[in-house]
Amino acid sequence: MILLDPVWTSLLYLIAAVFFILALRGLSSPRTARRGNLIGAAGALIAVVTVFLSSRLDNIPWILAAIAVGSAVAAPVARRVRMTQMPQLVALFNGVGGGAAALVALLELSHADDPWVRLAIVFTLLVGAVSFAGSGVTFAKLQELMTTRPVVFPGLPVVMGAVLLAAVAAAVVVIFTGSLPLAVLLLALGLAAGVLLVLPVGGADVPIVISLLNAFTGLAVAASGVVLGNVLLVVAGTLVGASGTILTRAMAAAMGRSVTGILFGAFKGSSTAGSTAVSERPVRSSSAEDVAVLLGYAQRVIIVPGYGLAVAQGQHTAAELAQALEARGIEVDFAIHPVAGRMPGHMNVLLAEANVPYESLKEMGEINPEFKTADVALVVGANDVVNPAAKTSSGSPIYGMPILEVAEARQVVFLKRSMRPGFAGIENDLLYEPQTSLLFGDAKDSLAQVLGAVKAL
Repeated sequence: MILLDPVWTSLLYLIAAVFFILALRGLSSPRTARRGNLIGAAGALIAVVTVFLSSRLDNIPWILAAIAVGSAVAAPVARRVRMTQMPQLVALFNGVGGGAAALVALLELSHADDPWVRLAIVFTLLVGAVSFAGSGVTFAKLQELMTTRPVVFPGLPVVMGAVLLAAVAAAVVVIFTGSLPLAVLLLALGLAAGVLLVLPVGGADVPIVISLLNAFTGLAVAASGVVLGNVLLVVAGTLVGASGTILTRAMAAAMGRSVTGILFGAFKGSSTAGSTAVSERPVRSSSAEDVAVLLGYAQRVIIVPGYGLAVAQGQHTAAELAQALEARGIEVDFAIHPVAGRMPGHMNVLLAEANVPYESLKEMGEINPEFKTADVALVVGANDVVNPAAKTSSGSPIYGMPILEVAEARQVVFLKRSMRPGFAGIENDLLYEPQTSLLFGDAKDSLAQVLGAVKAL
């Protein structure tokens, strides 16, 4: 087999790295996200092909078989997954990346004689295992295979501290001795640390932890690049680690919380997961016809999408309703909170799928001053991101979190399936205000009824 010249190999790796950077730039905006995703995929393809053409690989049939099996599993899953399940899919993919990096490091230990390379190995083992196990717990929480509330028990900080100390001790021994049994123990301790790290996180904090674990996976991949002597892995992993860290900090700031408060807040009773009790206070309910009249004779309407819209797959109906209102000369915008849904950009992707114009998607900082001029704020499946308790109730677990100023609108209409609290488990006092009315039912069905009534006006 003729191998590529090292110069061509370096050039192709450079091209792939540039593609990854351009992909991240594209993914920073809903308008260019699709193109950015394709550019990133092209960069990954160039990188994989370059490895095959520049390295003397053993067991190529097994490698190709593994690629084929992985593709056969991943492609149908990615195509069939619903928008509501996209955060879970992201968590799984992220965990698999961290786990793969850890396994590669474990296999490379027997070939590593340099303590500095072993340092990279133990770092990859520990961080990759934390990412794998932590991502598994976030998947279980989002999929509701376990409670979304914080899981704590007496002595949890002590157990966590003991696991970390044991991991550090095992890592030091592995660095100086290359002991495979202790490396396996380090891997197990990393898995335990990942579980213990994420279990106390609950409510609206879970999407932020997914972003943090994504950064961990990037760091593990970068370290595995050092182990394998592959510059492209170092570059790609560093890009993922840096972007994940920036995104984590941005999301935490959007919730008015610190990253340490998110990870360890449950130890002090300050997690965003509150009570799941349902209040018995009376609310004002409406019919689809009543809501249609409010919307049809308004001058300005702001639609606030949330996870309930994604669950009901009602984004196309919401877009159609916006078009029907605009045809009547009504100004319509969509208000996007940074952490609405279950992952960063969830609502942007959801509405882009329904071909809502990018110009109609207004971020929180841009749309908040405009709620005062809105005749109607239509909240579809959102709760926590419009809860005024974040501003008015110092005892609330979400106190200090920036919210969409829906309460400033002249009329507020909530489309809700029931009176159950949102993902953070916190009651929303806005539901009981005199300017608020509720239309109960599946979001897609309710939107369809309102749309029909608007067209009949």
